[in-house]
Amino acid sequence: QVQLVESGGGLVQPGGSLRLSCAASGSILSINDMGWYRQAPGKQRGLVATITRCGNTNYVYSVKGRFTISRDNAKNMVFLQMNSLKPEDTAVYYCNAEIRTAVHPWGYRAWGQGTQVTVSS
Repeated sequence: QVQLVESGGGLVQPGGSLRLSCAASGSILSINDMGWYRQAPGKQRGLVATITRCGNTNYVYSVKGRFTISRDNAKNMVFLQMNSLKPEDTAVYYCNAEIRTAVHPWGYRAWGQGTQVTVSS
């Protein structure tokens, strides 16, 4: 059983910063791509940023230059540094990872439970 656990969400004023963390635990053979997605009220879940095992990154246009995704392969963790936050960044943020296990040797997509980020004055 693999678990992804996010932390670091909260309430922040516009222009502020937050750092999200996600830790994967369990019987993990390896982790390929990792990423962050978000879902605002009444909207579909959408991509925020992804990072490959080698460190190649991809961002949705609306967060480029403000958010930075990084990972620690040794600790099976992924991070999202969010700067210059705007009210429209308010959403539940979900961690996602493509994980290989003995039961899923070809990999499967695992999701965290989500962490709330609220940007408001």
